[in-house]
Amino acid sequence: MSEVVFVGTSDAFGAGGRRQSAYLVRADSGSVLLDCGATTNTGLAAIGASRDEVDAVLVSHFHGDHFGGLPLFLLGALYEDRRRHPLVVAGPPDVEARVRAAAAALGHPMQEQEWSFPVSFVEIGPSGTWELGPVTARAFPTRHSPEAHPHGLDVRAGSRRLVYSGDTGWFDELPEEVNGADLFVCECTLVDKSFPYHMSLEELSERGGEFDCGRLVLTHLGAEMRRRRDYAGFEVADDGLAVKL
Repeated sequence: MSEVVFVGTSDAFGAGGRRQSAYLVRADSGSVLLDCGATTNTGLAAIGASRDEVDAVLVSHFHGDHFGGLPLFLLGALYEDRRRHPLVVAGPPDVEARVRAAAAALGHPMQEQEWSFPVSFVEIGPSGTWELGPVTARAFPTRHSPEAHPHGLDVRAGSRRLVYSGDTGWFDELPEEVNGADLFVCECTLVDKSFPYHMSLEELSERGGEFDCGRLVLTHLGAEMRRRRDYAGFEVADDGLAVKL
């Protein structure tokens, strides 16, 4: 793993004019996307990245700002990129059905396409590890809307390890999932502790010392977080941030 590029760093509502969740993880032998919010095609173009470099898309949960860009990502790969090499889409149980339903709802049913490249779907859960493109990934449960089947992602390539929280409120097992990572990409939608299914700066200020990782970067910032200038010493991502590993 050589680089992580923050393609989109806003909450679901585009706070501060930023794009929705998507993180491009580059390794020596390929790249993967962690989440693919509805603005991902625009985001990749803005940072000068190609869909074609992405070998796998890993979905943290089934909310539109995290997987809603997949139907048009797939169509762009087909019609604009003339893709030929395989693409893996991995996510919680029923990931294939969810993506197909989203595509149909948006007017682009997948069964009506003749694909120029193989598309495969892999269900990942809180036990076991999966080889997905150039990375090895593990999922772990998080504290978010249960109907969205949320989980965080522990991703390894070579000697480097990244942990991505997905969307989550604080839960006591989180530091254990993170510790030892080279980079922890942590959602922080809120300033104050006011909603159990999203992280707040207040909670991280109280308990951030429990994380033992190389670098912690906050993302998925809501409107109030975006308006702040003081982040209690935490590093905050903006669209286009590139972190070398």
